[in-house]
Amino acid sequence: MSYLIRRAAAIFSSSFPAATDIRIRDNRIVELGTDLPVQQDEHIINANGCVVWPGLVNTHHHLAQSILKGVPAGLNQGLGEWLGSVPYRFWPKITPTQMYHAARLGLYEMLRSGVTTCADHHYLYHHDTTPELEDAVWQAADELGIRLVLCRGFATEAGTHKGMARHNILPETLQQVVDRLDHSRKRYHQPQQDAMRRLVVAPTSLIHSSRPDTLEILAQYAKCNGLRRHSHLLEVAFDEHQSLEKYGMPAIDYAAERGWLGSDVWFAHLVHSNAHVIERLADTGSGIAHCPTSNCRLGSGIAPVPQMAKAGVPISLGVDGSASSESGSMLQELNLAWLLHRAVCGPEATTLEQMLEWGSKGGAKVLGLKDIGEIKVGQAADIVIYDIARPRFAGIHSPLMAPLLCAEPAAVWYSFINGRPVIEKGQLKGLDEAELTRQVQLSVAELLSSV
Repeated sequence: MSYLIRRAAAIFSSSFPAATDIRIRDNRIVELGTDLPVQQDEHIINANGCVVWPGLVNTHHHLAQSILKGVPAGLNQGLGEWLGSVPYRFWPKITPTQMYHAARLGLYEMLRSGVTTCADHHYLYHHDTTPELEDAVWQAADELGIRLVLCRGFATEAGTHKGMARHNILPETLQQVVDRLDHSRKRYHQPQQDAMRRLVVAPTSLIHSSRPDTLEILAQYAKCNGLRRHSHLLEVAFDEHQSLEKYGMPAIDYAAERGWLGSDVWFAHLVHSNAHVIERLADTGSGIAHCPTSNCRLGSGIAPVPQMAKAGVPISLGVDGSASSESGSMLQELNLAWLLHRAVCGPEATTLEQMLEWGSKGGAKVLGLKDIGEIKVGQAADIVIYDIARPRFAGIHSPLMAPLLCAEPAAVWYSFINGRPVIEKGQLKGLDEAELTRQVQLSVAELLSSV
């Protein structure tokens, strides 16, 4: 299928900044220019009054939390207590059907904010977990046409993980983790650079819920099978305290000792990073999924991302779960990241262009997807078109950055993923919003009745 996007107000493309037109053939961008001639059998997309960005890449999410928004018990709690009051209170009760509707809601919110690739840190695994729970996430992504990187979480002991200990959740055995990973890898993982499905080895916590030898074994499993690695780290100071107490070394050094640093590794949060942490990340090429909204919401702090960027740490952005970042929007993350660091470090700390690169090209790099994240010839056609011909954007003097400057609510007019339109003229294909709302509300009611 061929498409010609024509007469955009602006296109974010470092290879052709003056371009107004994009030609897509099959799943690739084949031409950029101005006033490109229409070719036979080409579908014309009128982008007049619109700006065009590379699809956004969300590198850390928890789709299951889409049905855990604003739980009263956790509204004023920090991470440690919140884990017990919210996600770990509910997740052993979540059924595959509820997971399916939660995933559809989370992915819907992603697509509506301009995301074309979502990395879901899916940690709903315990001793008696059924495979259908994970299958529901893959199914939802397939149906909506979004790229999914499933970061397969695990915990092999409750350890110092407050949420697991509080709710007496029986962890998986190491053998269960390996067997279940292997099943998912063979069924779903795609190694190609424009993969629609990727599997990642992703312990829920390096410090709190896995033995050192378990981490080493699963790091080796990932390397042998060409899988990337991901986890939470240094979201709160408790990580560092526990690492020093249990292992006699800082958390970042413990990660290195266990084989969990490298260019195929990225961590969510890293809020409590010092110069030593930043140096080790930069030296090894280990990346960050910066989640400013969730870190603000839980009072965890602000990751020193400008300093990381200057040191050469790969930077990406993540929405985190909707139980601690209820907006569920990548535009929210871009806007807050831009503002937050300027508030702390001054107006030179961040630029709009930098934020958009972190949210697209930076995310693709962290996920190892080399064929996405940019608008240039030869790249897979992951493209989002925002309609800015609306009153709230009418006074804007920087149209290309209008969706980031003004943030939500924004309007995605078209979204292409792998060359296929998943949003057309503002309508998300294959999803009935009223039915989605009804099913999610029903899932919430069922979940509340089960605890």
